[in-house]
Amino acid sequence: MKASLQLKMGQQLTMTPQLQQAIRLLQLSTLDLQHEIQEALDSNPLLETEEHDEPTEAPNNEYEQHSSVSELNSERERSTDDSQHELDDQWADDKIPDDLPLDSDWDDTYQPSASVASSGPVSDDNFDYDARHATTDNLQDHILWQLNLTPMSDTDREIAFMLVDGLDDEGYLHTTVDDVLDSIDPALEVEEDEVMAVLHRLQQFDPAGVFARDLRECLLLQLNQLAEDTPWLAQAKLVIREYIDLLGNRDYPTLLRKTKLKEDDLKAILRLIKELNPKPGSSISSEQAEYVIPDVIVRQVNDSWRVELNPDIAPKLRVNNDYAALIKRADNSADNTYLKDNLQEARWFIKSLQSRNDTLLKVASKIVEYQIDFFEQGPEAMKPLVLHDIADAVGMHESTISRVTTQKFMHTPRGIFELKYFFSSHVSTDSGGECSSTAIRAMIKKLIAEENTRKPLSDNKIAALLGDKGINVARRTVAKYREAMLIPPSNERKQLI
Repeated sequence: MKASLQLKMGQQLTMTPQLQQAIRLLQLSTLDLQHEIQEALDSNPLLETEEHDEPTEAPNNEYEQHSSVSELNSERERSTDDSQHELDDQWADDKIPDDLPLDSDWDDTYQPSASVASSGPVSDDNFDYDARHATTDNLQDHILWQLNLTPMSDTDREIAFMLVDGLDDEGYLHTTVDDVLDSIDPALEVEEDEVMAVLHRLQQFDPAGVFARDLRECLLLQLNQLAEDTPWLAQAKLVIREYIDLLGNRDYPTLLRKTKLKEDDLKAILRLIKELNPKPGSSISSEQAEYVIPDVIVRQVNDSWRVELNPDIAPKLRVNNDYAALIKRADNSADNTYLKDNLQEARWFIKSLQSRNDTLLKVASKIVEYQIDFFEQGPEAMKPLVLHDIADAVGMHESTISRVTTQKFMHTPRGIFELKYFFSSHVSTDSGGECSSTAIRAMIKKLIAEENTRKPLSDNKIAALLGDKGINVARRTVAKYREAMLIPPSNERKQLI
């Protein structure tokens, strides 16, 4: 086989390290972005945050009087371009490469050091006592804490530990008396009455209703801990003890006939029962509350909608002038090379953050412009929208729009929504138009909220009411949307009060 040289032309997409970093920052959530910025600040001495006490220029009156989303976008794009040009002019240096080789990788060139924030001494001003000493006990820990304060014999305590092990997160007991008798040491000669005595003692622990073996016992335990002079207490115990199945099926006519109660009396009893907790263990949880930090803020100013980035999600970064002044052009020493490399990394990181902010603001502004009826009228006015529509409007690829709208949240006068919320499929109407699935969900929710609780609307009836408005949806579609909103079926929504 003879060796030969051949010349071929072709196109190949190669991602530069800068593009890799920009894409990675673009798809990060707010919390992940803050962590990424903090790591960059800890590892790069030439990167620093702007101090809040520095003087800033007074806001321009023209900026404060924008009347549309598009005007705001144009103004922000011009200001961003000006600041970017100033940054490039300030740090232009022939000795500092603009780009890394195409076949290199960001992690191969720069190895970020681990955060040293936790290794240094703790300042008294920043010490969070509540966070350091906060408790994350679960239900079993809460029960064991009470058990340690309760005087018991060694045998009874051994039985109590076995019962605590059979407790689930909702407070129900899944260990039977026979299981305890089979597991305990035969030398202790424990009888069934002793196990029941310990169980009854544990059933008096907090929260009320814990260690119940079924729903009936759980509710009765809570009723037994109420004051004896509580109105309708005896009747509520009777309903729970004898007719809980009728109550669960909402068979109120049969319940009235068997208990020989009047309708008003039964309403008062049901009010008392509704105050009970069918899952007592859920009141004690070790899960930490998670808070959503919005990336974009939308508000109405002078009959127009303004879209802004949340200034609190990330600090403003800049290059440290003192360290940058130490860089010498013709010096190839290790210290000078270290400073030049970190300067280039800082410039790239700031550019990537600016690109992320510009893209996020541009996409959010287009979403607000397209869904303006939602902000003015509510969810029922939501229009059908797909990623391709926004991608065409801003001149980007759908994958970029998908990254921008994932785990990014918008704060609006109607609440906080993920950007994905504003995208939905469409359903054809009789008039030839289109209605979004989000608007249909809002209509279903409104119809159910306004229904007669004695005669709830069935899925067929809801589909018929939507058909009267020109929206053709099948019963199974209504059922799918209803279940997605965690709304029970009509037979479970039936109420007496």
